[in-house]
Amino acid sequence: MRKYFSFVKIEHTLFSLPLIFSGMLLGSHGAIPSVGLILLVLAAATGARTVAFALNRMIDRHIDGRNPRTASRDLPSGRMNMQEAVGVMSAGMGLYFGAAYLIAPFCLMMSPIPLAVFLVYPTMKRFTPLAHFGVGMGLAMGPLGGWFAVSPRFEHLLTPALLSLFTLLWVAGFDIIYATLDEDFDRQESLYSFPSRFGRARALRWSGVLHVGAFLILALLFVQSVLSLLALPLLLLTGVLLYVEQKKADDVELAFFKINAIAGFSVLAMVGVGVWL
Repeated sequence: MRKYFSFVKIEHTLFSLPLIFSGMLLGSHGAIPSVGLILLVLAAATGARTVAFALNRMIDRHIDGRNPRTASRDLPSGRMNMQEAVGVMSAGMGLYFGAAYLIAPFCLMMSPIPLAVFLVYPTMKRFTPLAHFGVGMGLAMGPLGGWFAVSPRFEHLLTPALLSLFTLLWVAGFDIIYATLDEDFDRQESLYSFPSRFGRARALRWSGVLHVGAFLILALLFVQSVLSLLALPLLLLTGVLLYVEQKKADDVELAFFKINAIAGFSVLAMVGVGVWL
C-alpha cells in the first residue's frame, strides 16, 4: 500500500480537497452537508485524483525515465510495472464512479468529463506550453464537483464557475513554478513549458500575472457570494500567500508544496466563515 500511495502521491489530494469542499459549502447555501455525503465526496475526490495521477505517470513513464530528476519514480525505476499501475488506476476509477453513483444520478452522468481532462492534459506538453492550463483545468473540475454533489442541476452556476476559474489560474500559476525544475531537460527534449519556451524569468512573470488574476477572481467571488467582514482577513491571507509563493519561487519545495496547501485551506476557511457567519 505504501508503494501504491507513493505512486499516485496521495498527499497531493491536499491541493484539491479544500476547493472541492469549498464548492460543497457554497452549494449548500449555509446548510451543513451530511457526514455520509462528505465521505462520498471525499471518496470521489480520492478516486479521481488516483486516476489522474496514475494516467499522468503512465503516459509520461518514458520521459520520466530520461529525466534525472524523475528517473527514480516507480514506473521508470522498475519498482512498479504497468499491470500494477493499471490496477491502481482501475481501483481509483471504481471508487470514483461508485461514489458518483451513490451521490446522485446527475453526478454519475457528469463523471466522465473530468476523466477526459485527465487523459488529455498529460499529453499537452508535447505540443503546447498551455499544458499548465491543462493541469489547472484538471483541478478546476473539483469545485464544480463539490457544488454538484449538493446541488445536482444546472442552476446558479456563476458562484462555482468563479471558484473553478480561481482554481484554474492558481494551479496554472504554481505549475509554472514547478516546471522551472525541468527547464533544461524540457528544452533538450523539445517539450513545451513556459520555462523551456520563454525562459525562467519570463515564465515566473507569467506565473505572477496568473496569481494576480486568481486573487482578483477570488475577490469577485467574495463580493458575489461571501460578503462577510469576518471572512475578509482570510481573503487577504490568501492574497499574501500567493505573493509569498511568488517571492519564494526559487524554493520550489516551499512554494509549491507547503504554501499551496495552506492557501487552499485559507480559501476553504474564507468560504466557511462567509457561509456560516
